[in-house]
Amino acid sequence: MGLFGALTTAVGGLRANSYALENTSGNIANSQTTAFKRIDTSFLDLVPATGLTNQLSGSVSTNSRSTNTVQGDVQSASVATYMAINGTGFFSVQKPGTFTDGQPVFDGVDRYTRRGDFQIDKSGYLVNGAGYFLQGVPVDPTTGNLTGSSPQVLKFQNDFLPAQETTKIEYRANLASYPLTTAHDKSVMGSELLAPASFSAGYNPLVLGTPAAPYVDATTSGSVQNNKDTPSVANTGATLLSGAAPSDSLTANFAVGDTVTVNGTVVTFVAAGAVGNQLNITDSISTLLTKIDSITGTALPSTISGGAVTLHSGTVSDLSLSSSNSSAFAALGFVGTATALRTGGGTVGTGQVIGQDNSTFLNQTISGGAVTTYDVSGAPVNLQFRWGKVDSVALGAGHTDRWNMFYQVNPNATGTNVAWQNVNTNFTFSPSGQMTPAIASITLTNATVNGLSIGNPVVVFGSGGVTQFADANGNVQVNQIQQDGFPAGQLQSVGVSSNGRIVGNYSNGRNLDLAEITLASFNGTNFLKRADGGAFEATDGSGQALYGKGGSIVGSSLEGSNTDIADEFTKLIVTQQAYSANTKVITTSNTMVQDLLNVLR
Repeated sequence: MGLFGALTTAVGGLRANSYALENTSGNIANSQTTAFKRIDTSFLDLVPATGLTNQLSGSVSTNSRSTNTVQGDVQSASVATYMAINGTGFFSVQKPGTFTDGQPVFDGVDRYTRRGDFQIDKSGYLVNGAGYFLQGVPVDPTTGNLTGSSPQVLKFQNDFLPAQETTKIEYRANLASYPLTTAHDKSVMGSELLAPASFSAGYNPLVLGTPAAPYVDATTSGSVQNNKDTPSVANTGATLLSGAAPSDSLTANFAVGDTVTVNGTVVTFVAAGAVGNQLNITDSISTLLTKIDSITGTALPSTISGGAVTLHSGTVSDLSLSSSNSSAFAALGFVGTATALRTGGGTVGTGQVIGQDNSTFLNQTISGGAVTTYDVSGAPVNLQFRWGKVDSVALGAGHTDRWNMFYQVNPNATGTNVAWQNVNTNFTFSPSGQMTPAIASITLTNATVNGLSIGNPVVVFGSGGVTQFADANGNVQVNQIQQDGFPAGQLQSVGVSSNGRIVGNYSNGRNLDLAEITLASFNGTNFLKRADGGAFEATDGSGQALYGKGGSIVGSSLEGSNTDIADEFTKLIVTQQAYSANTKVITTSNTMVQDLLNVLR
């Protein structure tokens, strides 16, 4: 090579640096293009084949070097369907070849992009800013499982999500060990319990088939009282109902004309010669107790011990005792009305509460919460629960803490129409407040509420889901009550979850996975063929797309260009200087050629 070789080499240098300038200009032009991958320039020297001692410097060639593996900055975006890839993967996309009746006809060529500015178009496709349609694998909305393995163009229409009937109700609660029902009276043993005897004959609300329980005597005791003797001592059966001090008589006297009322029967005090429902004011406490027992019919006589009177209800009726002389009544140890409620009674358990007993039932039970369930058509059904305590360990031997659960059948029931249904399960609790035995779930068989059937939903309590601990409020503390049904709903919008799934937001409040975005990766990522709009196509050098890895998807975000303006400006300066240097070689070679030509003149 000689002077003319130097000229040729310099021209090659100009061409190479022009090529580098072109790449740099393209990088700068796309510095704001979503997920753009800059193109760097590689210079290759071309050396002619000569001997070792005759080796000459050759020309130069240029190649483009891809930076597909270099990730741009991920920035948040306000559009729910925008997404960025954190890793080396690519979105799988297709581009329409033509459109027919406004619908895309795809060319069938799989392309790949990192441009994630996807939005829903009028037809329900996810299309990015360069016109590429996103591919993924649909998800079964019922099971949440993928319906295939190969990506396909995703399309989301504003179809209705079918209603789902309630099949499961998750329920967790604590039942107050002493329920503060409307009918409770802590001074009266058992008043907090559901009393079958207070319901209409033939409609015992206890669990279906519960044997009719015999009535059991109940007692109530007055406070300790002393007489007006000197010194004063505790009242006994011989203590008189009236007398002057000091004497063994009540501290406040009954007077002629005073009355005591026993279960509605009025007993009147007279001066002497008492007959029938009368007592002499000079009679003793024992005589009064005998008269009370004769009216109640108790087989266990009422007693007085240590100054305290103990009354028995007997099994014929509940005991209610009051007096017109409150002072004298208080001297016996009672204030207001003395009450003793029998336990037991009623007919065989029917497991139902009828309309005419609704008020009684509400007074003897406490609310267990409510949940909106759905029938097979998606119609909402308000399911109300109530709990009634039916036995208490506080009643003594042979008793345990036991509850029944009810759900409302008809809020407007009257007469013998069913208002509440027992779930027909006895819930028994140990002294520690745990259900014994544990009941994991119950089924509401053929449940119908206000005329709407909700099928056979299962109420799931889980392990230890229902307990009986003391609660000062005396209520049911519901910790969880939720169900799995929902009404029909129409697709309103879509978004991208953190696990790379397209999530549909429906008008019924449901958020369901609609598709999974499968990312493609390549063994030779930098050997992908570029296409317009930031897309790539597979080549022999890149290998075929591999699915199942390639990074993670970040929703509501976009990946920026990996072009660094400062770095590109530096390349411009270097390229300009190299270009100028090559022009200098050309001018120098030209001068030398002119000198050579001058020798011949």
